[in-house]
Amino acid sequence: MSSALGGVYPVLPALYDADGGTDGPGLQVVVDRLAGAGVDGVVFPGLASEYDHLTLEERVELIAQVGAATRGRLTFIVGASGASDAESEALAVAGAQAGAVAAMIMTPHRLGADVDALIAFYRRIREVSGLASLIQNAPAPMGLGLGVDAIAAVIEGVGGVVYVKEETQPCGQRISQILRRAPGVAGVFGGAGGRYIIDELTRGAVGTMPACELAETHVALMAAHRAGDDALARTLYERMLPILMMQAVFRWRLTKAVLVERGWIDNALTRSPGAELDDHDHAEMRRWLERVSDLLVPLRVAAA
Repeated sequence: MSSALGGVYPVLPALYDADGGTDGPGLQVVVDRLAGAGVDGVVFPGLASEYDHLTLEERVELIAQVGAATRGRLTFIVGASGASDAESEALAVAGAQAGAVAAMIMTPHRLGADVDALIAFYRRIREVSGLASLIQNAPAPMGLGLGVDAIAAVIEGVGGVVYVKEETQPCGQRISQILRRAPGVAGVFGGAGGRYIIDELTRGAVGTMPACELAETHVALMAAHRAGDDALARTLYERMLPILMMQAVFRWRLTKAVLVERGWIDNALTRSPGAELDDHDHAEMRRWLERVSDLLVPLRVAAA
């Protein structure tokens, strides 16, 4: 595995058993399927993992299990966003112990747009964990949605190996601006569920961090992009769009519904509030999945 990060890094979902507890063995299965799909690495826990609905103890335990499942096979980026500095430090250290190579942390609300405080925070995480830094710049209310100048100042102030996951709109323009204004950045990833992936990649993003339900297609798209086959990359993107648009509405519920449909997980239980799929939505999801069945192997084992 290369020390430089790039490519397809799906964010793993948090899985729950029938009693509502966390499902580590189920997460192992998803990691196995993603490795088989050819992804470059995985991220856990992130927004798509319902991280804010997991206890610190649950996150630490699952981080260890993801580390064990990925070691020697996939690059692991630990999500270390926390409700306090101490919590983020504990998660980053847990990730380091599990074999992670970088800590992805959303710009903390508690620090606001205080650039000096943000620099000190990210430096401290690197000092205690030894991991590369990955700044997740999500828009409010999830993150701070820092301006490009502030992000560039944090990158340069933190020093060392610093990546960015840029998710504040317009993502593509901001990726171009970060690359121009922060020449020391190690690389910028796109996020936002992969809905703007072509714009992000053609502007210089080193990779994408989508949800995991269409991993094979993201891998094929990335391969086409790297090979310079823009037409194929755009075709694959267009074919994914209906599912990506549904995922924008239903978030983790759509991801888990697809994974159930594909036979990767046993149930679609979630802890986070949000819109629920009704019978019509499930039928639409199945129709759109059928239209990309040649890109997903195997498409599903569950009954339609």
